[in-house]
Amino acid sequence: MTRPLHAYVHFPWCLEKCPYCDFVSYKTPREAIDHDGYADAILRELDARREAFEGHQLASIFFGGGTPSLWEPRAMGSVIRALLQAFPSARADVEITSEANPTSLDEARAASLVEAGINRLSVGVQSLADERLRLLGRLHDVPMAMRALSGAIATGARVSADLIFGLPGQPPEEAAEHAARLVDLGLDHLSAYALTIEQGTRFGELARRGKLPLAEDDAICDAFLAIEATLEARGLEHYEVSNYARPGQPSRHNLGYWHGAPYLGLGAAAVGFFRTAGGGLRYRNTIDAAGYVTGTRSLARGVPRAGDGVTQEAEPLDRETLLRERLMLGLRLAEGLDLDEAARDLDIARAEAWSRPRRRSMELLMKSGGLAVEGARLRIPRARRLSTDGIAARLF
Repeated sequence: MTRPLHAYVHFPWCLEKCPYCDFVSYKTPREAIDHDGYADAILRELDARREAFEGHQLASIFFGGGTPSLWEPRAMGSVIRALLQAFPSARADVEITSEANPTSLDEARAASLVEAGINRLSVGVQSLADERLRLLGRLHDVPMAMRALSGAIATGARVSADLIFGLPGQPPEEAAEHAARLVDLGLDHLSAYALTIEQGTRFGELARRGKLPLAEDDAICDAFLAIEATLEARGLEHYEVSNYARPGQPSRHNLGYWHGAPYLGLGAAAVGFFRTAGGGLRYRNTIDAAGYVTGTRSLARGVPRAGDGVTQEAEPLDRETLLRERLMLGLRLAEGLDLDEAARDLDIARAEAWSRPRRRSMELLMKSGGLAVEGARLRIPRARRLSTDGIAARLF
């Protein structure tokens, strides 16, 4: 059976660096970006990488960042066309998503992106309260966010929004009300994330110095549950810890990650993964955008190798490591994962997948209510989903 493939294209520029963001992005005005030059570099990397992914069926393309809605649609369109041509057996309904910020998205821009080939827009709203947006360092206000969403919906594309909850002093009812207002606009998908403080960010430094107010754990939990109840009452399915969708409308691209599918990473700081005879290989590109563009001019075809001018690191992964990752990611899904199916896909003996230490951990988790095991399917019960990462780690 042809293995599905998901392509990720990283666009590393933003108008502003948000204080909570630990993704690779650089504050740059739109006019200072070499839109066509970066697209040309992506095409060169695609030409070099495609051999490692031959025989796969392209299922999704995702433009992330950074702020991909800053990219000129003609340049983005050239990348979309090249990817579809590189994988001629692509699904007829390839999901093609672009992240967008309200500062660079209105109806005209959304229409141009759709004309370029985008059929799904993911808008970084984050909050529907101006004081929260200021805390988060966002450049837009609530009216701008609403105009961006309305413009995106008007194109007929599928539309998702991002929401951050667990902000200091935020009542759970406010978080739920923001989620309700967003989906009531006609969205088919919402990603709701608790604010996390990452090292290397401005918020991380403020927290280290004790100068950043933080929400209490109980308040974060209450907000999570309030959002869940509100969205499920509106017919959305809580299909992954941080994601909700109307029936049939989950993010195919992100499902690819959670199911352990190969992904082709293109662009500065992009990460890719493909299967090998011994397990798999994950590569990460240089975070230097200018160095990336230069490096693609001499990038040789074949397997990514550290030091090839673009690849910063290339990490071989054995089968057991890949199985642990399947557990970590698959347990984030409401459906959980079938351990037997994962073992067969990775060519791991059932006895190894169901090793004595792992079975013992399962038994302890089942007794404590942290895990449900139905045949070969492992699933974290609804009441314990906030503890997903810790539960999954106990099965490693």
